[in-house]
Amino acid sequence: MTKILVIHGPNLNLLGARETSVYGTVTLDEINRLLEKTAKEYSVELATFQSNHEGDIVDTIGRSVKDGFSAIVINPAAYTHTSVAIRDAISAVKLPTVEVHLSNIYAREEFRHQSMSAPACAGQVSGFGPYSYVLGLLAAIDIVNQ
Repeated sequence: MTKILVIHGPNLNLLGARETSVYGTVTLDEINRLLEKTAKEYSVELATFQSNHEGDIVDTIGRSVKDGFSAIVINPAAYTHTSVAIRDAISAVKLPTVEVHLSNIYAREEFRHQSMSAPACAGQVSGFGPYSYVLGLLAAIDIVNQ
């Protein structure tokens, strides 16, 4: 069975209460349930992980191949714009990776327009709220099945 790892970056544990005008009222648990439902429909095993710590995210990416994952869906959150370490980890494991964002990062502050990790990814989905994750998961499934 195909295994896909979903990584949620810093502050995403605060979804539903944090900046609802930007991120909406959906919680991380609700996003994970939506992803689980989608994964089940496609007979995919899903694992989710959230951390506010860059090193934990890097370590999780680094173990992903050994742990049997076929692809990664990642929302690096604030680390999108700053983390060479996460970008390098994605490049190192050579798994198809899809970057996702709830908000349209290109319609926000200028510093958010640059993604350090996107060039190491197969693609990026942003601006569709929780469905960015679903679209990212579907893209990852499609890439694995090609």
